[in-house]
Amino acid sequence: MTTVLVVVIVLLLVVLGAGTAVYVRRGQAAGGTRPPRGPRAPVGPGGARSAPPPPTSPEEVRARAPGAGERTGRALVPETEAAPAPTPDEERVASAPARGREGIAGRIGRARDALAGSLGAIRSRSRVDATTFEQLEEALLLADVGLPTTSRFLDDLRSRVRAGAIPDDASALLEALKQDVVSLFAGEDRSLHLADGSTSVWLFVGVNGVGKTTTIGKLAAREAAAGRAVVLAAGDTFRAAAGEQLATWAERSGARIVRGSDGADPSSVVFDAVQHAAARGVALVLADTAGRLHTKVNLMDELRKVRRVADRPPGSVAEVLLVLDATTGQNGLVQAREFAEAVEVTGVVLTKLDGTAKGGIVCAIRSELGIPIKLVGVGEGVDDLVVFDPVEFADALFS
Repeated sequence: MTTVLVVVIVLLLVVLGAGTAVYVRRGQAAGGTRPPRGPRAPVGPGGARSAPPPPTSPEEVRARAPGAGERTGRALVPETEAAPAPTPDEERVASAPARGREGIAGRIGRARDALAGSLGAIRSRSRVDATTFEQLEEALLLADVGLPTTSRFLDDLRSRVRAGAIPDDASALLEALKQDVVSLFAGEDRSLHLADGSTSVWLFVGVNGVGKTTTIGKLAAREAAAGRAVVLAAGDTFRAAAGEQLATWAERSGARIVRGSDGADPSSVVFDAVQHAAARGVALVLADTAGRLHTKVNLMDELRKVRRVADRPPGSVAEVLLVLDATTGQNGLVQAREFAEAVEVTGVVLTKLDGTAKGGIVCAIRSELGIPIKLVGVGEGVDDLVVFDPVEFADALFS
């Protein structure tokens, strides 16, 4: 029995071998070839085969990748290296329309709109009479021109109407008022000065929340764009995160910054900044100061000390800029008066002029204090701090 089984197995092996040989010969006769077998992955511990090694060259990457030019779900992948995808910020910048320096016109919409209704009612009147002047007084007071300055404007207009210098026409009256507003700022020095032969210091003062630090950052960016090196002095050592905020602006504008520890003497920080600038040949220091309540005598005394220290050689205080928030209205005028007495303010920076209906405060500051309005903030962008232009301002208000 065993012999029979062996014979059967041998016969089966012979038959299978003959069939395989015939199959191979037929394939060769038909010109077919068997694809070569690639190298096998090495066997790891336990008999598992490890993954093939990663590609080491761009050619090997393309050889292993799907065919060049293969279409994916989003785009055609070229054979050459694709450019990196834009970041969300880059996409916003690319899609945003170009924005030029618009100045004041068109950027003080709330102040203009606040006057528009009143001025429209005045223009509709057939003649100039007592009611016309009452309406005009109300409009100016609502715009925060202030009672003394409003009275000055109206007294001048009344006398000119009586003398026949202004026609008995409401539109002519408003045009005369616009010219009076422009004339109020005649002869005003709105330039920012640099000291000769020493390191210039622009000292920024004002109460908390008016935008001093942001104003310094915008000015630093403007000076850097003009090719002037700047050192920032983080003299507001009491407000939380004031130094960090100024450091961010310094990074944006490429300016140097000198900081002290929290609670340090602001005068020492400003002094160190001046020394730092002088040692490196930097001509300008922009010095931040802590927000001061104009009603606190001890705080104002400390601000006087900061100014004295900033004025010591090699430094020279070329500008003391009072930063006011236009939305505070007549309270800003009170602040301006107190700061002017304490530190000899040379100019006013009026921020947030685009966000208030109280734009007439610029007239009150100039009329009652004689301090020039040098810069106005009309937006949050770095280019939204512009030189005050009274003609543009008056045209925007009375358009």
